[in-house]
Amino acid sequence: MTSAIADPVLLGWPGDGPTLRLNYREFSYAGKFVMSNTGKAVIRVRAGSDESDSTDSKWDDDVLAAVAFNEDRTDPETLWLRYVTVHEDRRGEGLGPRLCAFVTQRAAERGYQRVRIAVNNPFAYEALYKSGFAFSGEETGVAELVLERPADRSAERSTEQYQAGLDIYRQRDLSEAELAFLERKRGASPPTDG
Repeated sequence: MTSAIADPVLLGWPGDGPTLRLNYREFSYAGKFVMSNTGKAVIRVRAGSDESDSTDSKWDDDVLAAVAFNEDRTDPETLWLRYVTVHEDRRGEGLGPRLCAFVTQRAAERGYQRVRIAVNNPFAYEALYKSGFAFSGEETGVAELVLERPADRSAERSTEQYQAGLDIYRQRDLSEAELAFLERKRGASPPTDG
């Protein structure tokens, strides 16, 4: 699946009620994008490419990556990225980090001071670091690590802070792929934005 990729698009803020119909066989968290209480942004297949012609009108088939977001309930200066999903055939291409960086830029333009996200696996942790986020030192009650960044620039990051988050994952029951990834990252500096 190699197709022309369009620029990220903001579908709307939470009050606009945007929804997406993502195929649950191809996207994690697909059901979360049907809800209209979060804002949405996507990266789609560029119009005119072979993949842009949808064959099943039940799904938004031209979506390659999507993110849902909303304002923090107790801090109006903070935007939370709630769900990030990338088409299963396009994972690892940098679409998730690119889309998160896009939404973060739009949040800065709307006056948000910071953007946060809770991630539940080391691959998402790494991807968000590539979007300028850093481990905050906090965990949620559902075993997610909270990453954050100022909305208008990348977070200050250190190897110690980066490794502290990875060490938390190293203590968990993970897949072989996750364990191998964590071993490759042992002692490494955080990835650069990109």
